[in-house]
Amino acid sequence: MGQSPHRECTLQEAVSFSGVGLHSGAPVTMRLVPAAPGSGIVFRRTDLDNFEIPANGRNVAKVSYATSLMRQSVLISTTEHLLSALIGCGVDNVIVEIDNLEVPILDGSALPYVEAFERVGIQQQRRRREYLRILKPVEVTEKSKDGLKFIGVYPGKGYQIDYSIDFPAPIGTSRFLGDLQTGAYADLIAPARTFGFREDEPMLRNMGLIRGADDTCAIIIGDKKVQNGPLRFADEFVRHKVLDLIGDLALAGRRIQGRVVAERAGHAMHTALVSTLLKDRSAWELAPEFDEEPAMESSLNAAFATPVHA
Repeated sequence: MGQSPHRECTLQEAVSFSGVGLHSGAPVTMRLVPAAPGSGIVFRRTDLDNFEIPANGRNVAKVSYATSLMRQSVLISTTEHLLSALIGCGVDNVIVEIDNLEVPILDGSALPYVEAFERVGIQQQRRRREYLRILKPVEVTEKSKDGLKFIGVYPGKGYQIDYSIDFPAPIGTSRFLGDLQTGAYADLIAPARTFGFREDEPMLRNMGLIRGADDTCAIIIGDKKVQNGPLRFADEFVRHKVLDLIGDLALAGRRIQGRVVAERAGHAMHTALVSTLLKDRSAWELAPEFDEEPAMESSLNAAFATPVHA
C-alpha cells in the first residue's frame, strides 16, 4: 500500500465491521481505531468496561480450531484472520474495540479487512519499525495418528513462507512458497477462505463449535467435492493455511524476518512455535529494519506462490 517498510503504521481513520462469530454464533460489532506508535495491536472488550487484551504470545489461550487470547479470564476468540490482515497490510498499531467474545467471521477470509484498510488508508508514523530477526533454527514437531507434523523458523531475508498440506480428497497435497515482503498479500493470500468437511459438522456442533458457520463464510467439502464453489484459487486451501499462519505468528509481537517452514501444521502448532521462539532469547533479536529488500519477480504470482499440485 505504498508505506515505507522502515516506519510503523496505523489506520488513517477508524473502520467498523459487524457479523457473527464462527464458533459462538454470537452477533458482534467491531471497530478498529488508530493507535499511537509503539502500542501494538490491542483488543478492547467494550462490553466489559473496555478491558484490554494485547495481542501477544503471553495472552494465547488454549488453541484448537481457532486462535484465542485470554487475560484475567477475559476471552477474545478467533483472532487469526484479523491479525493476518493487519500484518499482511503492514498495520503495526491499532485498538480493536469489540463488543463480544469472538471476532466476526465475515466471508471466512481476510479480504473484507484488506478492502476496508484500502478504503480508509494507512498512516505512516514516525517510529522506526522493529522486526523479530531470526538468528538460529527453532522447530516444533508433533506425532499424530496421521503422521508427523512440523513447523520451524530459520534465519533468512524477508518473511519467507513454505507451507505444505495433506488432506483427504478433493484437497489432497499442495504446497505454497512465497515472501510476504513482496507486498502480494492482498491479492494472493487475503481472499483465501477457511474450509471444513461436512462430515465433521455433527462432531464440531456437539463440541459447541461452528454455531455461526454457513456456506457464506467457509468452503464446504462433502462427497469428495466442494459443495459451494467456485474456488477463488485452485490451491485456496493451502493459501488459507498461510493466511492463518501469518495471523498466528503475529502473536510474536513483531513481524518476522526469516523463513518459516510448515508441514501439516495448524493453529496449535503455529502458536506453539511462537511460545518456543519467545522463550529462547538467543534465537532472535529485535532489528530496526530488513537488511535488504527481497528481489521482485516480474510476476507476483510466480514470486509468491508455487503450488505443487491442487
